[in-house]
Amino acid sequence: MSFDGRLLAGMSVLAAVVESGSFSRAGEVLGMSASGISRSVARLEKRLGVRLLDRTTRSVRLTGEGARLYERAVPHLEGIEEAANFASGAASSVRGLLRVSLNPLFARHVLAPALPRLQALHPELELQVVQHPDAGDLVADGIDVAVRFGPQPPSTMTSRLLLETRVLTVAAPAYLARHGRPRTPAKLEGHNCIQYIDPQRGRPFAWEFHRGREVQPVQTSGHLTVSDADTLVHACLAGAGIAQVLALGVEHLIEGGHLIELFPDWPGETFPLYAIRPTRRLAPAAVEAFLRFCTELCESSASD
Repeated sequence: MSFDGRLLAGMSVLAAVVESGSFSRAGEVLGMSASGISRSVARLEKRLGVRLLDRTTRSVRLTGEGARLYERAVPHLEGIEEAANFASGAASSVRGLLRVSLNPLFARHVLAPALPRLQALHPELELQVVQHPDAGDLVADGIDVAVRFGPQPPSTMTSRLLLETRVLTVAAPAYLARHGRPRTPAKLEGHNCIQYIDPQRGRPFAWEFHRGREVQPVQTSGHLTVSDADTLVHACLAGAGIAQVLALGVEHLIEGGHLIELFPDWPGETFPLYAIRPTRRLAPAAVEAFLRFCTELCESSASD
């Protein structure tokens, strides 16, 4: 089968449908009607002689043949798209709507203070920050970039490490005055430890302590389990128990004496922060500009 422009156009439409999650959203991206998107995909299916999408009233999903075609074609589409953007000058133009899902700690302590600088750098960029679960589908929900803590499971997403922040074991002075200060991690077994739910696994994080190559796991328990980082920190501040928290966002509480770091001699455990995006970008200039800005912010934060 000879390759022609109609085949390329059809593949681009198919990719837009997959990455946006619906005909209507793909139409918004490509400036076409939903019916026009549907006809384009139907023509591509007829030309290739296979069904590429399973359509229902609520969703569209790739068939097995469609998934194989998409996986092999997308890298080539990316290269063609980038070349066309470069030739037209679009690659250097950062404009339009960018939908991002941000971890609250990163949003509050890193990005929010720098937003005026982002706006000054890219005045035509419209940033829409939305709440999105860590286990959610970025493509189906139209998210261009997500910033999430924790190791990321294998997926079709592209991830970029932004920073690694220390995991600290802390307690409020009021708690320590009532219950005493544990002198070693092993002594935590007799204390009320606030548990925090891993959003990817749905169960509390295990407690570990790292020093050089030494790793010491500790079984902990407590009367409170939470799934929100703000609740974890504020409960700890109130003296509800001992908590493991990320250094990002609590440094000022430790410096002010509101929280006490219990084991500074076990400084090795860290937790990664990643930026994640669909493999093929629908708005490459805006996405790359935002990722570059986030990377620079995190590098600056790490060097402070």
